Amino acid sequence: MTTTITGALGIDNIKAATGATLQVVSATDGNTSGSLVATTSTSYIATGLTKTITPSSTSSKIKIDASFLTDVDTTGANIYFTVKRGSTSLGGAANDANTGMALVNNTRFLSGLSFSYLDSPSTTSATTYELYIKSSSGGTVRYRPDESMSSLILTEIQG
Repeated sequence: MTTTITGALGIDNIKAATGATLQVVSATDGNTSGSLVATTSTSYIATGLTKTITPSSTSSKIKIDASFLTDVDTTGANIYFTVKRGSTSLGGAANDANTGMALVNNTRFLSGLSFSYLDSPSTTSATTYELYIKSSSGGTVRYRPDESMSSLILTEIQG
């Protein structure tokens, strides 16, 4: 930790070291409160898994950790997901329906997904992050907080 001491009491200005965790906020969605989101859209739609954080400095980084359950029909569609900061997509990924997913009742592939992303919002205003999904080909894809707990964790890191 880096400490700068000034003032009569000697504690007017204490600064955390670069990389230090400044705050953590989280949102969960699941089982009793979670609502299934199913779509055939090839454009991103909101899942409702969202959380707001207010960075303490414009140099702060926000580490985004998300975990959630998805499924896709056996039509060969892939589920694409991203996290958006406001209307800005921060990048995302696809999950191939035929790779790493469990076949359930011969009708859909089920998979737990998780990812991390480090964002630089350059603001001290309240900043909202939300998970979005879409279908690769118009087949049905689902975000499943009704069957498993989903989480979105935002960690402010000193820049």
